[in-house]
Amino acid sequence: MTTTARTVIYGASEDDCRFYQSSVEKHGSPLLLFDSSKLKQQYRSLQQALPNVDLFYAIKALPQIDVLKVIDELDAGFDVASSGELDILLGLKVGGRRTIHTHPIKSDKDIRDALRFGSTTFVIDNLDELKKLQPYRGRIGILLRVSFRSENAKVDLSKKFGCTEDEVANIIFQAEQLGLHIKGLSFHVGSQVETSDKHVAAIQSCRDMMLELNQKAKAPLSILDIGGGFPGNYALQSIDIMKFCQPIRDALASLPEDWHIYAEPGRYLIAPAVTCVTTIIGKSMRYGMPWYYLDDGVYGSFSGKIFDHAEYPLQVLKEGETSPSVLAGPTCDSIDIIDEQIELPELKIGDFIIGHQMGAYTAATRTRFNLLKEAKFIVL
Repeated sequence: MTTTARTVIYGASEDDCRFYQSSVEKHGSPLLLFDSSKLKQQYRSLQQALPNVDLFYAIKALPQIDVLKVIDELDAGFDVASSGELDILLGLKVGGRRTIHTHPIKSDKDIRDALRFGSTTFVIDNLDELKKLQPYRGRIGILLRVSFRSENAKVDLSKKFGCTEDEVANIIFQAEQLGLHIKGLSFHVGSQVETSDKHVAAIQSCRDMMLELNQKAKAPLSILDIGGGFPGNYALQSIDIMKFCQPIRDALASLPEDWHIYAEPGRYLIAPAVTCVTTIIGKSMRYGMPWYYLDDGVYGSFSGKIFDHAEYPLQVLKEGETSPSVLAGPTCDSIDIIDEQIELPELKIGDFIIGHQMGAYTAATRTRFNLLKEAKFIVL
């Protein structure tokens, strides 16, 4: 079994080949295979890397009920952003105190739904959102999201949300005037960051602001939510999460001991726990190269190539001489191309393409375009 710089794996063991074949024979194709033991392993690794940090799984990464059951078993928290996500937790009988509602923009119905569920911690980033919470001031606590732009993140999550550092003091003052308690600050440095430098800078800035504000605030700020951004292993290179988080641990060690620290991991936890199995349903020669048409594509499980800027490690079960090829999805839209100029051996209809690291922002963001069959979610 070999790999290339494009993170294509050639060949597989006989056991793996039999496993994929039997899975398709039993369940059909395409498939998303969920390994709950891998999710548990990732969670424990991040716990060790960020001791004394309360972890809230970002449901948006993969809101699949079997995944949420595992998170529930781990006694973790849940980062929710909608009433729909709360409905799933309601079915699992998860208590509202184990959630934080992190969407900075909410309708009044969103707020009422969350309060009815039992959520009490809400994130806002501007005065208009602050005023929406004023009618419920005796029932909630607030985290103020601060923007820290990151040029190294694949997805800059501070472009759309977060107040500036200069706005923090005024929003907290206005909250006091409305009888609202801002408990602390939050931030998200962006998705798929390469280093923890921006985490560290944001922690240090928030610490300084909170310490200064606490000298004159009526109610002290004592919570810091450091968001997500912990990397996925799309290059299939060993990610040492302890090493990645070492600067973060050092920065957190400078905070007062009685402060509470939250984090919102999604990708790091769930990405490696799901594998996609898709089948070649057609082939042709176009523009001098082979095109292989799969039964899953960018409108389906590979949606993260568009919405999440992710390049998934792919595997073919054969080895041999390769040539530049195209992998296309099953829809009638020409945008539905998974990869171009990918080096592949000669394949035939019925062969499998395996996608690794496909738990985060794949099934969560797929569409029903052409009303094609969705990948079936299988718990291993």
